[in-house]
Amino acid sequence: MSDIPTRQLGRTGIEATVLGFGAMELRGAASGRGRPITPEQADRVLNDVLDQGINYIDTSIDYGTSEEFIGEYIADRRGEYFLASKCGCLVGAPPAPPGQRNPHVFTKENIAAGVEQSLRRMKTDYLDVVQLHASPSMETLEAEDVVATLLELKADGKVRFIGASSTIPNIAEHVALDVFDVFQIPYSALQLEHEAVIFEAAAHGAGTVIRGGVARGEPGAGTGAEDVWAAYERADLDALAEGASRSEFMLRFTISHPALSTTIVGTLNPEHLAANVAAVKKGPLPEDVYAEAKRRLAAA
Repeated sequence: MSDIPTRQLGRTGIEATVLGFGAMELRGAASGRGRPITPEQADRVLNDVLDQGINYIDTSIDYGTSEEFIGEYIADRRGEYFLASKCGCLVGAPPAPPGQRNPHVFTKENIAAGVEQSLRRMKTDYLDVVQLHASPSMETLEAEDVVATLLELKADGKVRFIGASSTIPNIAEHVALDVFDVFQIPYSALQLEHEAVIFEAAAHGAGTVIRGGVARGEPGAGTGAEDVWAAYERADLDALAEGASRSEFMLRFTISHPALSTTIVGTLNPEHLAANVAAVKKGPLPEDVYAEAKRRLAAA
């Protein structure tokens, strides 16, 4: 039994560990967007995730070799984790050029083909959650009758729950539909734009899966992270961290959001994984520290 705290994933009834694993790091260099990864690295990190007690794994068709590695190395441990993937990703598309993203197609045929492919790749009979990728517009959902397609997959037992990886501005209308069991939403101390809508999604009974909870990479990562982390400097959050690393402080800030169900963090580094687990075991920030951090960030 894991001693990582759990929270209920909305109306699904799933008790998800407050720290989940984002498997995008397993996509590999061939995806055009990831770093090189060996099968040995994938084997080690996926089994380490489960050995540490994390029970929620999020992936996507778009994430290169991620789904195949999950099927290869932890399919025999399927009962130990809840599995979430995405749909709308174009099945059979070649990797997008570096820095670009493949189009997403929400026809019934492409969604169904994507789910079937995910099941084969991950050697499982069902996905616990399938999420619309890339926050499609309401016009797209209505034109393609997307919700009906997802509900059909649910009725067929191929997925247990349906969700959406959504962002402003479309997320407000997605929440209002009252059909999605789970929302994946970007949020961190340095990216607060979606703070209110996390409460809104939870108020509608949906589970909230937070991505980007430690911002977009460490300071100096060379991907625009420097600009994001400048807010951390301006708010002088180091003064509140009491010697903790910035990653630990950020992660504990994220899980302090009272409407959060779980936050997915990806890594290939066993030491980083262990540090993330240790951080969430400390729990949310003390209420006064959380309030002061928010005050400083607002002022910054």
